[in-house]
Amino acid sequence: MTDCKKRQSARARKQRSCTKMEDCLIENQTTFYSKAEHYWKEVPPTVDGMLGGYGSISSIDINGSKKFLQKFLGEVQGKTGTGCALDCGAGIGRITKRLLMPLFRTVDLVDVTQEFLDKAHTYLGEEAKRVENYFCCGLQDFQPQPERYDVIWIQWVIGHLTDDHLVEFLRRCRSGLRPDGLIVVKDNVAYEGVIPDDVDSSMCRDLNVLHRLVARAGLNIICEEQQQNFPEEIYQVHTLALR
Repeated sequence: MTDCKKRQSARARKQRSCTKMEDCLIENQTTFYSKAEHYWKEVPPTVDGMLGGYGSISSIDINGSKKFLQKFLGEVQGKTGTGCALDCGAGIGRITKRLLMPLFRTVDLVDVTQEFLDKAHTYLGEEAKRVENYFCCGLQDFQPQPERYDVIWIQWVIGHLTDDHLVEFLRRCRSGLRPDGLIVVKDNVAYEGVIPDDVDSSMCRDLNVLHRLVARAGLNIICEEQQQNFPEEIYQVHTLALR
């Protein structure tokens, strides 16, 4: 998973911005992914750790996500069901606990860091019994079970995937949806191009780049919003609902 991040200076953005993710990758893909795994193994399994030191914004984030997601949920035809959700880049289960469990009967978690998933068992408390699966896997390799999920929630993690792997992952997610299911991507958005982050081995894409990748995956954007009331010094965060 990635996290909310401070924006880079205009000069740094100009020096490092790329038109696509692969242009920014100097090292090979294996190194790109292994560096990210190593980074997250050093992060404490806490809410503050999951949010890059911005634990204070967790409630703002969850409230914005809940307001966005509830517009689509319901038991009538055409609405998204509330049976099972998948939390991608789940970490210790912050989103599972505060957003998905109050809305869905069961939740699955997937994250590349086993220590975070181990912590999730205790962090989720009594509600952990409603988690059916804990998958320790990078999203570039993860295969959702076909037609299992009403909602696949992907937050602060797509920057850890190359363009091609993100497109392939979104296609697999589409096959993992139940009828009227929904994929939600919530992530940092760059002002222009693709901005690399050497610290956690990730990228921040602008909306145009992200839109093109969504289209390549054969998905449509049915709703898009910018998260409000985040600190000014971090990147803008946008939420996209896809089908």
